Parts: sequence; structure tokens; C-alpha cells
Amino acid sequence: MPKNTHVVPRPTGWGVITEGASRAGVVTQTQAEAIAIARQLSINRGSEMLVHGENGRIRARNSYGNDPTRSKG
Repeated sequence: MPKNTHVVPRPTGWGVITEGASRAGVVTQTQAEAIAIARQLSINRGSEMLVHGENGRIRARNSYGNDPTRSKG
């Protein structure tokens, strides 16, 4: 199962963290740069990207993996 990628605030900018890692793999100056990196990593891995706001809460999520098929309901 692919590990999700998180964009999180850091004291010196924005970090891109793979789920389960203890520290950021990449730290950028802007959130937009971090999102671009995380998006590409998520596409390559077929995983989900979660973007956190300055308060640490998830503000956006995008799935680049195998989404389950929708059932008629």
C-alpha cells in the first residue's frame, strides 16, 4: 500500500513528509512549492496528498491512486 504524502508547516517554511517518516524529506520556502513536490511524489507513488494549513489541520486532500469504484446507491 502506498504511503500518503503530507504538506506541513515548519518553522523555516513548508515540509513534505511521507507518512510514517519522522522528519520532512524536503523543506521549501512556500506552501505552493511544497504542494508541487508532494503532488508529483503522490502521482509517482499512486498515493494520496494531504495539505495541512498553518494551524496543522488538513485543509485539502487529493487522491492520485486507485480510487474505489462508486457503487449505485
